[in-house]
Amino acid sequence: MAALNVPLVTAKHWAEGGAGAADVAKKVVEIIESGKSNFSFVYDENQTLWDKIKTVASKIYGAADIASDAKIRAQIDKLQKDGYGHYPVCIAKTQYSFSTDPGARGAPSGHIVNIREVRLAAGAEFIVVVCGDVMTMPGLPKVPSADKIDIDAQGKVVGLF
Repeated sequence: MAALNVPLVTAKHWAEGGAGAADVAKKVVEIIESGKSNFSFVYDENQTLWDKIKTVASKIYGAADIASDAKIRAQIDKLQKDGYGHYPVCIAKTQYSFSTDPGARGAPSGHIVNIREVRLAAGAEFIVVVCGDVMTMPGLPKVPSADKIDIDAQGKVVGLF
């Protein structure tokens, strides 16, 4: 990581709890306080929600355009009108492709990103744009993992892994 000038800190929080993350936290604070940031949004924060979505789709995903049915476009316009236009956008789509088609692996370009749903995350202050056929909450098994967890005769927890 030295060749990339990226700091590397070992996190031991899984084994040591909060104390195991202290070095990571100190490094994060050190970097923040150094004032060396070149962060910028991929879009202008003053763009409309529709234009923010289109900018992400074109600059990040290589899309030619975005599309939605009239109902979704009306929801986006209403969010804009209701004062949420300054919120950042979060795109939820397949992880297998830059397109919304999981079969088009990798980084195809010139495709259309189809918006099928829009959600307001008012508490977190962002707009979630659901594209293509993607599940935003992982499916749960029919039998919860907790059913396999028990305590054996010696008082040892079993069934965690």
